[in-house]
Amino acid sequence: MTLRLYNTMSRRVEEVPLRDDELKIYVCGITPYDHSHLGHAMSYIIFDVLRRYMEYRGYKLKHVQNYTDIDDRIIMKANNTGRPFDEVAQEFISEYEDEMRELNITPAHIYPRATQEIPQIIEMVLKLIENGRAYPTESGDVYYNVRRDGDYGKLSGRHVETISRDYARVESTEEKRDPADFALWKAAKPGEPSWESPWGPGRPGWHIECSAMSYRYLGSQLDLHGGGQDLIFPHHENEIAQSEAYTGVKPFVKHWIHNGWLTLGEEKMSKSLGNIVTIGEGLKTYGADGIRIFVLTAHYRAPLHYSTETLESGKRAAERLRIAATLPDPEGQPAEFLGEDYRKRFVEAMDDDLNTAGALAVLFDLAREINRARDDGRSVREGQAMLRMLAGVLGLTLEEPKSAGGAEPFIDLLVQLRNDLRAARQFELGDSVRQRLADLGITLEDSAEGTRWRAK
Repeated sequence: MTLRLYNTMSRRVEEVPLRDDELKIYVCGITPYDHSHLGHAMSYIIFDVLRRYMEYRGYKLKHVQNYTDIDDRIIMKANNTGRPFDEVAQEFISEYEDEMRELNITPAHIYPRATQEIPQIIEMVLKLIENGRAYPTESGDVYYNVRRDGDYGKLSGRHVETISRDYARVESTEEKRDPADFALWKAAKPGEPSWESPWGPGRPGWHIECSAMSYRYLGSQLDLHGGGQDLIFPHHENEIAQSEAYTGVKPFVKHWIHNGWLTLGEEKMSKSLGNIVTIGEGLKTYGADGIRIFVLTAHYRAPLHYSTETLESGKRAAERLRIAATLPDPEGQPAEFLGEDYRKRFVEAMDDDLNTAGALAVLFDLAREINRARDDGRSVREGQAMLRMLAGVLGLTLEEPKSAGGAEPFIDLLVQLRNDLRAARQFELGDSVRQRLADLGITLEDSAEGTRWRAK
Protein backbone atom coordinates (compact mmCIF):
# COMPACT_ATOMS: atom_id res chain seq x y z
CA MET A 1 0.00 0.00 0.00
CA THR A 2 1.17 3.53 -0.81
CA LEU A 3 0.02 6.88 0.53
CA ARG A 4 -2.07 8.69 -2.07
CA LEU A 5 -2.88 12.40 -1.78
CA TYR A 6 -4.75 14.85 -3.97
CA ASN A 7 -2.38 17.18 -5.82
CA THR A 8 -3.88 20.62 -6.41
CA MET A 9 -1.58 21.16 -9.40
CA SER A 10 -2.52 18.00 -11.31
CA ARG A 11 -6.08 17.95 -9.91
CA ARG A 12 -5.90 14.23 -9.20
CA VAL A 13 -4.93 11.84 -6.43
CA GLU A 14 -1.29 10.78 -6.77
CA GLU A 15 1.08 8.48 -4.93
CA VAL A 16 3.67 9.95 -2.58
CA PRO A 17 6.67 7.61 -3.05
CA LEU A 18 8.47 6.30 0.03
CA ARG A 19 12.17 7.22 -0.17
CA ASP A 20 15.25 6.66 1.94
CA ASP A 21 16.08 10.37 2.07
CA GLU A 22 14.09 13.20 3.67
CA LEU A 23 10.94 14.57 2.09
CA LYS A 24 10.87 18.35 2.27
CA ILE A 25 7.59 19.84 3.42
CA TYR A 26 6.72 23.53 3.79
CA VAL A 27 3.49 24.74 5.40
CA CYS A 28 2.44 28.39 5.37
CA GLY A 29 2.17 29.78 8.89
CA ILE A 30 0.20 32.55 10.57
CA THR A 31 0.40 36.31 10.29
CA PRO A 32 0.53 37.18 14.02
CA TYR A 33 -1.54 40.33 14.40
CA ASP A 34 -4.47 38.93 16.41
CA HIS A 35 -5.68 35.82 18.24
CA SER A 36 -5.60 32.63 16.19
CA HIS A 37 -8.98 30.99 15.59
CA LEU A 38 -10.43 27.53 15.01
CA GLY A 39 -9.84 27.87 11.26
CA HIS A 40 -6.11 27.99 12.02
CA ALA A 41 -6.52 25.04 14.38
CA MET A 42 -8.24 23.09 11.59
CA SER A 43 -5.39 23.65 9.13
CA TYR A 44 -2.56 22.84 11.53
CA ILE A 45 -4.37 19.78 12.91
CA ILE A 46 -4.68 18.46 9.33
CA PHE A 47 -1.00 18.98 8.55
CA ASP A 48 -0.02 17.60 11.95
CA VAL A 49 -1.99 14.41 11.23
CA LEU A 50 -0.42 14.19 7.76
CA ARG A 51 3.05 14.46 9.27
CA ARG A 52 2.28 11.99 12.09
CA TYR A 53 0.88 9.48 9.64
CA MET A 54 3.73 9.81 7.16
CA GLU A 55 6.25 9.26 9.94
CA TYR A 56 4.22 6.29 11.18
CA ARG A 57 4.42 4.86 7.64
CA GLY A 58 8.20 5.29 7.56
CA TYR A 59 8.67 8.59 5.73
CA LYS A 60 11.45 10.89 6.88
CA LEU A 61 10.42 14.53 6.80
CA LYS A 62 12.00 17.92 7.18
CA HIS A 63 9.14 20.25 8.08
CA VAL A 64 9.38 24.05 7.85
CA GLN A 65 6.59 26.44 8.81
CA ASN A 66 7.01 30.21 8.67
CA TYR A 67 5.77 33.25 10.53
CA THR A 68 4.85 36.29 8.44
CA ASP A 69 5.94 38.72 11.16
CA ILE A 70 5.79 41.91 9.07
CA ASP A 71 2.54 42.86 7.37
CA ASP A 72 0.16 45.80 6.89
CA ARG A 73 -2.14 44.43 9.62
CA ILE A 74 0.70 44.01 12.12
CA ILE A 75 1.82 47.57 11.43
CA MET A 76 -1.74 48.85 11.85
CA LYS A 77 -2.13 47.01 15.16
CA ALA A 78 1.22 48.39 16.35
CA ASN A 79 0.31 51.96 15.40
CA ASN A 80 -3.15 51.69 16.97
CA THR A 81 -1.73 50.41 20.26
CA GLY A 82 1.46 52.50 20.33
CA ARG A 83 3.68 49.43 20.49
CA PRO A 84 6.63 48.24 18.36
CA PHE A 85 5.54 45.98 15.50
CA ASP A 86 7.82 43.14 16.61
CA GLU A 87 6.37 43.22 20.12
CA VAL A 88 2.87 42.82 18.68
CA ALA A 89 4.00 39.91 16.48
CA GLN A 90 5.80 38.19 19.36
CA GLU A 91 2.74 38.45 21.62
CA PHE A 92 0.57 36.53 19.17
CA ILE A 93 3.32 34.10 18.18
CA SER A 94 3.78 33.16 21.84
CA GLU A 95 0.04 32.73 22.31
CA TYR A 96 -0.18 30.62 19.15
CA GLU A 97 2.69 28.37 20.25
CA ASP A 98 1.04 27.78 23.63
CA GLU A 99 -2.20 26.83 21.88
CA MET A 100 -0.41 24.50 19.46
CA ARG A 101 1.18 22.69 22.40
CA GLU A 102 -2.23 22.29 24.02
CA LEU A 103 -3.66 20.99 20.72
CA ASN A 104 -0.83 18.43 20.67
CA ILE A 105 0.57 19.77 17.38
CA THR A 106 4.01 18.34 16.56
CA PRO A 107 6.37 21.34 16.21
CA ALA A 108 7.94 22.00 12.83
CA HIS A 109 11.66 21.41 12.64
CA ILE A 110 12.26 25.07 11.72
CA TYR A 111 10.11 28.18 12.23
CA PRO A 112 11.71 30.96 10.16
CA ARG A 113 10.44 34.55 10.43
CA ALA A 114 10.27 36.91 7.49
CA THR A 115 12.09 39.72 9.32
CA GLN A 116 15.05 37.41 9.95
CA GLU A 117 15.41 36.51 6.27
CA ILE A 118 15.84 39.98 4.72
CA PRO A 119 19.30 39.28 3.17
CA GLN A 120 17.99 36.16 1.39
CA ILE A 121 14.92 38.06 0.21
CA ILE A 122 17.00 40.93 -1.18
CA GLU A 123 19.36 38.49 -2.92
CA MET A 124 16.39 36.77 -4.55
CA VAL A 125 14.83 40.04 -5.71
CA LEU A 126 18.15 41.21 -7.16
CA LYS A 127 18.47 38.06 -9.25
CA LEU A 128 14.88 38.32 -10.49
CA ILE A 129 15.61 41.87 -11.67
CA GLU A 130 18.87 40.73 -13.24
CA ASN A 131 17.21 38.00 -15.30
CA GLY A 132 14.40 40.28 -16.43
CA ARG A 133 11.61 38.77 -14.36
CA ALA A 134 11.17 41.80 -12.09
CA TYR A 135 11.57 45.57 -12.33
CA PRO A 136 12.17 48.40 -9.83
CA THR A 137 10.20 51.65 -9.91
CA GLU A 138 11.21 55.23 -9.25
CA SER A 139 9.39 55.19 -5.90
CA GLY A 140 11.47 52.23 -4.62
CA ASP A 141 8.96 49.42 -5.15
CA VAL A 142 9.92 46.25 -7.04
CA TYR A 143 7.33 44.25 -9.00
CA TYR A 144 7.33 40.79 -10.56
CA ASN A 145 6.47 40.81 -14.27
CA VAL A 146 3.85 38.07 -14.69
CA ARG A 147 3.82 38.45 -18.48
CA ARG A 148 7.28 36.88 -18.59
CA ASP A 149 5.80 33.58 -17.36
CA GLY A 150 4.16 31.60 -20.13
CA ASP A 151 2.43 29.30 -17.64
CA TYR A 152 1.44 31.80 -14.94
CA GLY A 153 -1.84 30.68 -13.40
CA LYS A 154 -1.18 26.93 -13.72
CA LEU A 155 -1.97 26.17 -10.06
CA SER A 156 -5.21 28.13 -9.78
CA GLY A 157 -6.31 27.60 -13.39
CA ARG A 158 -6.68 31.37 -13.92
CA HIS A 159 -5.58 33.05 -17.14
CA VAL A 160 -3.30 36.06 -16.88
CA GLU A 161 -5.61 38.17 -19.05
CA THR A 162 -8.52 37.55 -16.67
CA ILE A 163 -6.35 38.29 -13.63
CA SER A 164 -5.13 41.52 -15.22
CA ARG A 165 -8.67 42.71 -16.00
CA ASP A 166 -9.91 41.84 -12.50
CA TYR A 167 -7.07 43.72 -10.83
CA ALA A 168 -7.48 46.72 -13.12
CA ARG A 169 -11.03 47.15 -11.80
CA VAL A 170 -9.98 47.44 -8.15
CA GLU A 171 -6.60 49.18 -8.20
CA SER A 172 -4.68 51.68 -10.26
CA THR A 173 -0.89 51.82 -9.96
CA GLU A 174 0.81 53.84 -12.66
CA GLU A 175 4.21 52.32 -11.89
CA LYS A 176 3.00 48.79 -12.56
CA ARG A 177 3.50 47.57 -16.10
CA ASP A 178 0.49 45.31 -15.72
CA PRO A 179 -2.27 45.25 -13.06
CA ALA A 180 -1.50 41.56 -12.43
CA ASP A 181 2.14 42.26 -11.46
CA PHE A 182 2.78 41.77 -7.75
CA ALA A 183 5.10 43.42 -5.24
CA LEU A 184 8.42 41.82 -4.31
CA TRP A 185 9.64 44.83 -2.34
CA LYS A 186 7.61 47.74 -0.93
CA ALA A 187 9.10 51.18 -0.44
CA ALA A 188 8.82 52.44 3.13
CA LYS A 189 5.95 54.73 4.07
CA PRO A 190 6.12 57.23 6.95
CA GLY A 191 5.79 55.52 10.31
CA GLU A 192 6.50 52.03 8.96
CA PRO A 193 9.40 49.73 9.91
CA SER A 194 11.89 49.33 7.08
CA TRP A 195 15.16 47.73 6.03
CA GLU A 196 17.86 49.10 3.77
CA SER A 197 17.96 47.72 0.24
CA PRO A 198 19.41 48.60 -3.20
CA TRP A 199 16.07 50.33 -3.92
CA GLY A 200 15.98 52.35 -0.73
CA PRO A 201 14.38 51.63 2.66
CA GLY A 202 11.44 49.26 2.51
CA ARG A 203 10.12 45.83 3.40
CA PRO A 204 9.44 42.58 1.56
CA GLY A 205 6.21 41.72 -0.20
CA TRP A 206 4.22 38.84 1.22
CA HIS A 207 4.85 36.24 -1.49
CA ILE A 208 8.63 36.59 -1.76
CA GLU A 209 9.02 35.84 1.95
CA CYS A 210 7.89 32.23 1.60
CA SER A 211 9.99 31.64 -1.52
CA ALA A 212 13.08 32.94 0.27
CA MET A 213 12.46 30.93 3.42
CA SER A 214 11.64 27.66 1.65
CA TYR A 215 14.73 28.04 -0.55
CA ARG A 216 17.05 28.75 2.35
CA TYR A 217 15.91 25.85 4.52
CA LEU A 218 14.70 23.27 2.00
CA GLY A 219 16.44 24.06 -1.29
CA SER A 220 15.18 24.67 -4.81
CA GLN A 221 12.51 21.95 -4.91
CA LEU A 222 9.94 20.89 -2.31
CA ASP A 223 8.23 17.52 -2.09
CA LEU A 224 5.11 18.81 -0.34
CA HIS A 225 3.76 22.33 0.14
CA GLY A 226 0.64 22.92 2.19
CA GLY A 227 -1.80 25.59 3.22
CA GLY A 228 -5.44 26.59 3.13
CA GLN A 229 -7.37 26.76 -0.13
CA ASP A 230 -7.50 30.55 0.23
CA LEU A 231 -3.74 30.60 -0.44
CA ILE A 232 -3.91 28.93 -3.88
CA PHE A 233 -4.29 32.36 -5.49
CA PRO A 234 -2.51 34.67 -5.34
CA HIS A 235 0.01 33.49 -2.72
CA HIS A 236 0.98 30.05 -3.92
CA GLU A 237 0.61 30.99 -7.58
CA ASN A 238 3.10 33.80 -7.04
CA GLU A 239 5.43 31.58 -5.02
CA ILE A 240 5.65 29.22 -7.98
CA ALA A 241 6.38 32.02 -10.46
CA GLN A 242 9.15 33.72 -8.50
CA SER A 243 10.74 30.51 -7.17
CA GLU A 244 10.97 28.82 -10.58
CA ALA A 245 12.25 32.04 -12.14
CA TYR A 246 14.91 32.36 -9.43
CA THR A 247 16.19 28.78 -9.37
CA GLY A 248 15.37 27.58 -12.89
CA VAL A 249 14.10 24.34 -11.31
CA LYS A 250 10.66 23.04 -12.30
CA PRO A 251 8.47 22.10 -10.65
CA PHE A 252 9.04 24.22 -7.57
CA VAL A 253 6.75 21.81 -5.68
CA LYS A 254 6.03 18.18 -6.57
CA HIS A 255 2.83 17.90 -4.56
CA TRP A 256 0.50 20.74 -3.49
CA ILE A 257 -1.88 20.04 -0.60
CA HIS A 258 -4.67 22.45 0.37
CA ASN A 259 -7.22 22.09 3.13
CA GLY A 260 -10.78 23.36 3.02
CA TRP A 261 -12.13 26.33 4.93
CA LEU A 262 -13.84 26.45 8.28
CA THR A 263 -17.05 28.40 7.74
CA LEU A 264 -19.12 30.30 10.26
CA GLY A 265 -22.54 30.87 8.77
CA GLU A 266 -22.07 31.44 5.06
CA GLU A 267 -18.52 32.82 5.21
CA LYS A 268 -15.00 31.56 5.83
CA MET A 269 -13.87 32.07 9.42
CA SER A 270 -11.34 34.89 9.16
CA LYS A 271 -9.60 37.40 11.39
CA SER A 272 -10.07 40.08 8.72
CA LEU A 273 -13.86 39.50 8.72
CA GLY A 274 -13.99 39.32 12.51
CA ASN A 275 -16.21 36.20 12.50
CA ILE A 276 -13.96 34.06 14.64
CA VAL A 277 -14.01 31.67 17.56
CA THR A 278 -10.53 31.73 19.04
CA ILE A 279 -8.50 28.59 19.66
CA GLY A 280 -8.38 29.49 23.35
CA GLU A 281 -12.19 29.62 23.53
CA GLY A 282 -12.44 26.29 21.73
CA LEU A 283 -9.92 24.58 23.99
CA LYS A 284 -11.62 25.82 27.13
CA THR A 285 -15.02 24.50 26.04
CA TYR A 286 -14.28 21.37 24.01
CA GLY A 287 -10.72 20.28 24.84
CA ALA A 288 -7.93 19.40 22.42
CA ASP A 289 -9.21 15.91 21.55
CA GLY A 290 -12.75 17.23 21.04
CA ILE A 291 -11.51 19.85 18.56
CA ARG A 292 -9.38 17.25 16.76
CA ILE A 293 -12.28 14.86 16.32
CA PHE A 294 -14.47 17.74 15.11
CA VAL A 295 -11.87 18.49 12.42
CA LEU A 296 -11.08 14.89 11.49
CA THR A 297 -14.66 13.76 10.95
CA ALA A 298 -14.67 15.76 7.71
CA HIS A 299 -12.39 15.22 4.72
CA TYR A 300 -9.51 17.67 4.78
CA ARG A 301 -10.34 19.11 1.34
CA ALA A 302 -14.02 19.68 2.17
CA PRO A 303 -15.42 22.76 3.89
CA LEU A 304 -16.03 22.30 7.60
CA HIS A 305 -19.00 24.09 9.11
CA TYR A 306 -18.68 25.43 12.63
CA SER A 307 -21.46 24.46 15.00
CA THR A 308 -21.54 24.04 18.76
CA GLU A 309 -23.52 20.82 18.29
CA THR A 310 -20.79 19.23 16.15
CA LEU A 311 -18.06 20.34 18.53
CA GLU A 312 -19.99 18.97 21.51
CA SER A 313 -20.32 15.72 19.59
CA GLY A 314 -16.54 15.71 19.08
CA LYS A 315 -16.02 16.28 22.79
CA ARG A 316 -18.31 13.36 23.70
CA ALA A 317 -16.68 11.13 21.10
CA ALA A 318 -13.24 11.90 22.55
CA GLU A 319 -14.55 10.93 25.97
CA ARG A 320 -15.84 7.59 24.68
CA LEU A 321 -12.42 6.76 23.26
CA ARG A 322 -10.68 7.88 26.43
CA ILE A 323 -12.88 5.71 28.63
CA ALA A 324 -12.33 2.65 26.42
CA ALA A 325 -8.56 3.22 26.46
CA THR A 326 -8.33 3.63 30.24
CA LEU A 327 -10.88 1.14 31.61
CA PRO A 328 -9.42 -1.06 34.37
CA ASP A 329 -8.45 -4.42 32.89
CA PRO A 330 -10.42 -7.43 34.26
CA GLU A 331 -7.25 -9.53 33.85
CA GLY A 332 -9.27 -12.48 32.60
CA GLN A 333 -8.70 -14.61 29.51
CA PRO A 334 -7.14 -12.35 26.84
CA ALA A 335 -9.67 -11.18 24.26
CA GLU A 336 -8.89 -11.89 20.62
CA PHE A 337 -8.86 -8.41 19.16
CA LEU A 338 -7.43 -9.17 15.73
CA GLY A 339 -5.39 -6.00 16.15
CA GLU A 340 -3.70 -6.38 12.78
CA ASP A 341 -7.11 -6.19 11.11
CA TYR A 342 -7.83 -2.84 12.80
CA ARG A 343 -4.40 -1.54 11.88
CA LYS A 344 -4.87 -2.62 8.25
CA ARG A 345 -8.26 -0.90 7.99
CA PHE A 346 -6.79 2.23 9.59
CA VAL A 347 -3.89 2.34 7.10
CA GLU A 348 -6.19 1.70 4.14
CA ALA A 349 -8.33 4.68 5.14
CA MET A 350 -5.40 7.01 5.71
CA ASP A 351 -3.64 5.94 2.51
CA ASP A 352 -6.78 6.91 0.61
CA ASP A 353 -6.16 10.68 0.46
CA LEU A 354 -5.98 10.98 4.25
CA ASN A 355 -9.48 9.67 4.95
CA THR A 356 -9.47 10.59 8.63
CA ALA A 357 -13.21 9.99 9.02
CA GLY A 358 -12.65 6.38 7.96
CA ALA A 359 -9.70 6.09 10.33
CA LEU A 360 -11.81 7.43 13.22
CA ALA A 361 -14.50 4.85 12.43
CA VAL A 362 -11.89 2.13 12.96
CA LEU A 363 -11.05 3.59 16.39
CA PHE A 364 -14.70 3.60 17.46
CA ASP A 365 -15.17 0.02 16.25
CA LEU A 366 -12.18 -0.99 18.34
CA ALA A 367 -13.50 0.95 21.36
CA ARG A 368 -16.82 -0.91 21.12
CA GLU A 369 -15.02 -4.26 21.00
CA ILE A 370 -12.96 -3.28 24.06
CA ASN A 371 -16.14 -2.42 25.97
CA ARG A 372 -17.80 -5.70 25.00
CA ALA A 373 -14.75 -7.75 25.95
CA ARG A 374 -14.47 -6.05 29.32
CA ASP A 375 -18.18 -6.66 30.01
CA ASP A 376 -17.47 -10.34 29.34
CA GLY A 377 -14.62 -10.30 31.85
CA ARG A 378 -11.88 -10.75 29.24
CA SER A 379 -8.54 -8.93 29.29
CA VAL A 380 -8.54 -5.78 27.14
CA ARG A 381 -4.90 -4.73 27.44
CA GLU A 382 -4.03 -5.67 23.87
CA GLY A 383 -6.99 -3.80 22.44
CA GLN A 384 -6.31 -0.74 24.60
CA ALA A 385 -2.67 -0.65 23.48
CA MET A 386 -3.78 -0.77 19.83
CA LEU A 387 -6.37 1.95 20.45
CA ARG A 388 -3.84 4.28 22.09
CA MET A 389 -1.32 3.68 19.32
CA LEU A 390 -3.73 4.40 16.44
CA ALA A 391 -5.25 7.37 18.29
CA GLY A 392 -1.74 8.76 18.73
CA VAL A 393 -1.23 8.70 14.96
CA LEU A 394 -4.20 11.09 14.77
CA GLY A 395 -2.71 13.20 17.57
CA LEU A 396 -5.38 12.23 20.11
CA THR A 397 -4.02 12.11 23.66
CA LEU A 398 -6.99 10.25 25.22
CA GLU A 399 -6.14 12.09 28.42
CA GLU A 400 -8.48 13.60 30.97
CA PRO A 401 -9.21 17.22 30.01
CA LYS A 402 -6.75 19.41 31.86
CA SER A 403 -9.06 22.32 32.56
CA ALA A 404 -12.25 22.74 34.54
CA GLY A 405 -12.19 26.51 34.70
CA GLY A 406 -9.45 26.54 37.32
CA ALA A 407 -11.60 24.54 39.77
CA GLU A 408 -9.62 21.28 39.66
CA PRO A 409 -8.17 21.49 43.22
CA PHE A 410 -11.63 22.18 44.68
CA ILE A 411 -13.21 19.32 42.72
CA ASP A 412 -10.43 16.99 43.90
CA LEU A 413 -11.12 18.11 47.49
CA LEU A 414 -14.86 17.41 47.14
CA VAL A 415 -14.19 14.00 45.59
CA GLN A 416 -11.91 13.14 48.52
CA LEU A 417 -14.57 14.39 50.98
CA ARG A 418 -17.20 12.22 49.33
CA ASN A 419 -14.93 9.16 49.49
CA ASP A 420 -14.11 9.86 53.16
CA LEU A 421 -17.83 10.07 53.94
CA ARG A 422 -18.45 6.77 52.20
CA ALA A 423 -15.56 5.16 54.08
CA ALA A 424 -17.18 6.40 57.32
CA ARG A 425 -20.45 4.80 56.10
CA GLN A 426 -22.13 8.20 55.83
CA PHE A 427 -23.57 7.23 52.46
CA GLU A 428 -26.36 9.79 52.39
CA LEU A 429 -23.94 12.71 52.82
CA GLY A 430 -21.54 11.14 50.32
CA ASP A 431 -24.33 10.78 47.76
CA SER A 432 -25.32 14.40 48.38
CA VAL A 433 -21.79 15.57 47.47
CA ARG A 434 -21.86 13.41 44.34
CA GLN A 435 -25.22 14.87 43.29
CA ARG A 436 -24.04 18.45 43.83
CA LEU A 437 -21.01 17.75 41.65
CA ALA A 438 -23.29 16.26 39.00
CA ASP A 439 -25.39 19.44 39.10
CA LEU A 440 -22.18 21.33 38.28
CA GLY A 441 -21.46 19.06 35.32
CA ILE A 442 -18.92 16.80 37.06
CA THR A 443 -19.34 13.05 36.66
CA LEU A 444 -17.60 10.60 39.04
CA GLU A 445 -16.33 7.20 37.90
CA ASP A 446 -15.59 4.66 40.63
CA SER A 447 -13.26 1.71 39.98
CA ALA A 448 -10.93 -0.61 41.88
CA GLU A 449 -8.15 1.91 41.27
CA GLY A 450 -10.09 4.76 42.85
CA THR A 451 -12.44 7.55 41.78
CA ARG A 452 -11.92 9.72 38.70
CA TRP A 453 -13.94 12.73 37.66
CA ARG A 454 -14.62 14.35 34.34
CA ALA A 455 -16.38 17.48 33.19
CA LYS A 456 -19.35 16.93 30.91
